Amino acid sequence: MAVTDPIGDLITRIRNAQMRRKDKTSTPGSRLRASVLEVLRSEGYIRGFTATDHGNGRTEFEIELKYFDGVPVIREIARVSKPGRRVYASVKNLPRVANGLGIAVVSTPQGVMADHEARDKNVGGEVLCTVF
Repeated sequence: MAVTDPIGDLITRIRNAQMRRKDKTSTPGSRLRASVLEVLRSEGYIRGFTATDHGNGRTEFEIELKYFDGVPVIREIARVSKPGRRVYASVKNLPRVANGLGIAVVSTPQGVMADHEARDKNVGGEVLCTVF
């Protein structure tokens, strides 16, 4: 069955795996998912991820989740822009998550990045999700 919201699927897989205290979870691969995972890795919310090629052009990412004293590092992860309602923000209107303690993952013309990086580069875009 085709997934209509790949980022929503990624977020749900991460959230479900952390509720079950799993060390790793897997998700189908795509460039957008890889970009979002790279932002989460660079911001310290996940340990990392590896890509596995299954042939026929299908890849799968194995995500290593991160815990601190047995508590998930990601307290809350939520989808903002959905297929039925896209949410765009200019650089002035980018959301501040938990008063700057969390991040918003933004898809900009210069690539997928965290909100503070988008502010530094003075670009806006589609707000994919928020992480705290």
